[in-house]
Amino acid sequence: MRNAFAISLLLCVQTAFAQDHSQHQHHPAMAQPLPGTTTDEHAQDRDQQARESNAGDYRPPALTDADRAAAFPDLHGHDKSAHMDDDPFVWMLIADRLEWQQGDTLVWEGSAWFGHDRGRLWLRSEGHREKDHGTKADIEALWGKPVNAWWDVVAGVRHDTGHDGQDWLAIGVEGLAPYKFEVQATAYLGEGGQTALKAEAEYELLLTNKLILQPRVEATAYGRNDAARGIGAGLGDVEAGLRLRYEIRREFAPYIGIERSYRFGNTADYARIAGEPVHDTHWVAGLRFWF
Repeated sequence: MRNAFAISLLLCVQTAFAQDHSQHQHHPAMAQPLPGTTTDEHAQDRDQQARESNAGDYRPPALTDADRAAAFPDLHGHDKSAHMDDDPFVWMLIADRLEWQQGDTLVWEGSAWFGHDRGRLWLRSEGHREKDHGTKADIEALWGKPVNAWWDVVAGVRHDTGHDGQDWLAIGVEGLAPYKFEVQATAYLGEGGQTALKAEAEYELLLTNKLILQPRVEATAYGRNDAARGIGAGLGDVEAGLRLRYEIRREFAPYIGIERSYRFGNTADYARIAGEPVHDTHWVAGLRFWF
């Protein structure tokens, strides 16, 4: 009996010891670092320090002749400074009006300029050729100097052609007024102390990308009477016109329009004496071009 009890007690102790050892085998390890964690962090710190050390020691390579040749290639005999000039030589020619009036009168107005933004030479001409009265025109050579982004001051000389032609000194301004009105105003001092003032303004109204309506007005006044030339003191004549042009290209545009001319004061009186109309209306057709 005692032997059976002893054997049973021994079996219970062995079973309990086996269960306790099994539970310890299934518990996760506590406070054990993940494999490689400490080693990887130390490696990253060393790499970062190496990169910072290399960045501080970096020096760009010295420029070579080959690098300079690639950056500034040979321009085949052209002066490099001419291509880098911030104020190059430029020019333009524009015929604002080249038109027939009533089928028997050719009228023109145009200009050309040559030079730089700091100053340029202007050539201007306006005139007409009538079937029975020949050609009458004025030609101007002016030096222009910009006073701001919108206005130039011009000064020079003017010559009137024809049997009663004369020469003038000229000074004036031209540019873009508010609301995009193109304005030109010039004062003249002529032979014998004669003076004159001529002003012109025009505006371009964009109807479509190619169709443009252009109103224009021009007025001339004189300081003295000159019966030989049909000129009276004060406001002499005014021309007002309306032209509709179609831009085949920006540089080339045919147009049609109408123009009305008026004479005033003593100039109108001289016209009546000569049998010329004081007021007149012309239908016009012409070309506007530039290059």
